[in-house]
Amino acid sequence: MSDNRQQRIDTLKEAARRKSEEKIKAAEAAIRRLVKRGEQVTFQAVQREAGVSQNFLYKNPGLRARIEHQRTHHPAPRPVPAEGDSDNNIVVALTAEVARLKKRHRQEITELRKALEQAHGENLVLRRELERRGWSPH
Repeated sequence: MSDNRQQRIDTLKEAARRKSEEKIKAAEAAIRRLVKRGEQVTFQAVQREAGVSQNFLYKNPGLRARIEHQRTHHPAPRPVPAEGDSDNNIVVALTAEVARLKKRHRQEITELRKALEQAHGENLVLRRELERRGWSPH
């Protein structure tokens, strides 16, 4: 295997490792926020809050154990809405959902920008290698 190919493989592995670490940190922060707000910690709640897939949560043993522990040992009480508060509850819920979607959108854009930067870098490396070997695009 050429050094250049191995370098690309190593770069991709490192990017995947960083992305996984970012997802783990996001999920851990989401669990802390849910606990702080007194909400029940479930796989679906963490997935929504952190913007990660449920599959990712289930496949990560540490996160899975934390979520299952929180779910079984610290169930959140169900708040009973007061009369006349239903409109206010809807506004609060929708505002929170909009904030969550905005956050997820920003995270996705950041990830896409990083991926694009990496692709540009790899493209430049490949073009230089082709030029070194005498290939010309014209």
